[in-house]
Amino acid sequence: MAEPVLTQRALNRALLARQLLLERSTMSLTDALEQVGGLQTQYAPAGYIGLWSRLEGFERPMLTEALEERRSIQATMMRATIHVVSAGDYWPMTVGVRRVRREWFTNVGRGAIAALDMDAAAAATREELAAGPLRFSELTERLVARGFDPQTAKWVGAWVDLVRVPPSGTWERRRADLYGLADTWLPQAGDLTEDEGIELLIRRYLGAFGPASLKDVASWMGLKVGQMRHVADAMELRSFRDEAGKALVDLPGAPLPDPETPAPARFIPVWDAMLLVHARRTLVLPEEYRPLIFKTKTPHSHNTFLLDGQVAGTWRFEEGDVSLSPFRDLMAGERRELEEGAHRLAALFA
Repeated sequence: MAEPVLTQRALNRALLARQLLLERSTMSLTDALEQVGGLQTQYAPAGYIGLWSRLEGFERPMLTEALEERRSIQATMMRATIHVVSAGDYWPMTVGVRRVRREWFTNVGRGAIAALDMDAAAAATREELAAGPLRFSELTERLVARGFDPQTAKWVGAWVDLVRVPPSGTWERRRADLYGLADTWLPQAGDLTEDEGIELLIRRYLGAFGPASLKDVASWMGLKVGQMRHVADAMELRSFRDEAGKALVDLPGAPLPDPETPAPARFIPVWDAMLLVHARRTLVLPEEYRPLIFKTKTPHSHNTFLLDGQVAGTWRFEEGDVSLSPFRDLMAGERRELEEGAHRLAALFA
C-alpha cells in the first residue's frame, strides 16, 4: 500500500501544532520543553521568549525557577549547541550524542587537541569542580596552575558532562559561564546506553518537528544517518511521502491537523530550531527570506514573527517597545494582530 502524501502546508501545520504555536498550551513548563524537543539558548532570553510564545500564562520567573530547582537543565547538547531541556530528558539526550559530540570537537580542534592530554584534563576538571561550580575563567586559571595549556578548558566540556548553573544563563544574568558537574547537579538514574539515548532523541524530534526524513532527524541531533538508522529501523514508526516523493517517518498517533487550520501571529526568538535547515520541508521560513534571517555576519539569525505559519518579518525590543519590520505589505487584520502581540511581548521584557 502506497504511503500517504503530505503537502507542504500539511507539514507546516503539523510542525506548528507540535511546536505549540497553533494555540498556546496549558501544559507544564517541563512537559512543554519535552514536547518541543528543548529550546536553543545561546542567547539566554530566547528560551523565555520561546516559552512565552507557546505557553498560556507564562511569566519570566517560571523558567529561572525551573533552572534553579533543577526541573530543567541548560547545557551543551545536540549539535554542540546550548539547549534548555527537561531534567528527565537531559541524561538520555546527553548519552545519545556524547560520543559523536566528542568526535566532532576532536575533528574541529584536531590541531589544538592533539597536543593536549584530554583524559588527564577531564580528571583534573572533575577534581576542581567537585567542591562546586566555577566560572570559565576560574576553571581556566586552575587548570593552568596544574600545568595545562590555557586552551584546555575550551575543549574539556566534550570529555566531562557539564551543565550551566543558574543564575548564569538566565534572563537576569545572561552570560552562561558558570559550570558544574552534571552528575552532581542532576544524578543519573540508572545506566543508559547510547542507543537508548538516540531512541529518545528520535522520539523527541518527530514529536516536535515531524513527520520528517531520517536525514532531518539526524541533522537536528548532530549525527549522520548511518549512526542512528539502526535505532530508527527498530522503532514502530508511521510512513509518509512528501509532494516530491521523499520518504518521511512519524510517531504513531502524532497530530496531523487539517492543512487549512488557521495559524495565529507568533513571535519567535533568535536560534529557534524550527528555522534551521532540518525543517525546510515545512516552509516556516520561506526560502526567499532565508538570506535575510541567516547571514555570515549574523549566524545567530534574527527575532522573527510568523503570519499564517510563515516568517513574514523581524522584530526587536528597543526603548520599551517591540518594533516590527515586515518583509511584505501587511493587511489591516494582520497588523492589528501583530501589534496586539507586540504589546504583550513588550510586557514580558518589562
